[in-house]
Amino acid sequence: MYQAVKHLHVACVSLSGLGFLLRAGWMLSGSPLLSHRLTRILPHVVDTLLLGSAIVLVTYYGAVPDWVWAKVAGLVVYVVLGSLALKRGRTRSVRIAALVAAIGTFGWIVSVALTKSVAGFFGCL
Repeated sequence: MYQAVKHLHVACVSLSGLGFLLRAGWMLSGSPLLSHRLTRILPHVVDTLLLGSAIVLVTYYGAVPDWVWAKVAGLVVYVVLGSLALKRGRTRSVRIAALVAAIGTFGWIVSVALTKSVAGFFGCL
């Protein structure tokens, strides 16, 4: 069961990241697809499955390791930056800066998961 949930979680991480990049591309090009109904609903479905699978995986650990809390904190930062990048940023330069920061944050979250270290890819520096 653990492996199935882990595979679902990793698949949802991939879909969430790719979906964000796709929507970012639409934002940068001014595409009307960014406001399409499916574009507004599907990310919530994927992210709900992602969060649900994360909660199930954490229950396997018992005590929650520090690196999991780091991912949660990173997720909050990523959501705020993603919101600024895709819709709340007032200027194009703010949106682009938030986009770059969100992509970096996403990469750090993934690196924390892979290394199981709070430092993530910063641990290699």
